[in-house]
Amino acid sequence: MSLSIVKRRADLILRTPILRQIFMPAARLFTKFSGYRNMGLRLDDLLWEENPVMQSAIRRLPAEESYARNYRIMTSHQLSLMHDVLPDSKAIQPKDDIPYLTPYILEAEAEAKEKDELNNIKLVKH
Repeated sequence: MSLSIVKRRADLILRTPILRQIFMPAARLFTKFSGYRNMGLRLDDLLWEENPVMQSAIRRLPAEESYARNYRIMTSHQLSLMHDVLPDSKAIQPKDDIPYLTPYILEAEAEAKEKDELNNIKLVKH
């Protein structure tokens, strides 16, 4: 499933009050118990990067954001090897867990979709 589809569904949930009342508490609990923030990671660090769209999005990241992403991933691997987590003072706070990679992914998905449409165009003779 592409990120653009997920984003559209999330926007629908956020626009609909009853859906927001159901899903937002569950999402907060899931985020709290998943523990990725205690490992020093942001949500976009968890996305599967072994596909062409993600590789393209990662290449588009500014150098300082790419460095910070690699540092967070290396830190989380080290913490995992040590069977440890960051202290609460150094864990990622919810206000800092912003989607830094998502705009680049959406852009890369749109380009891949356009390229696929152009590559599979069918000419009709009249």
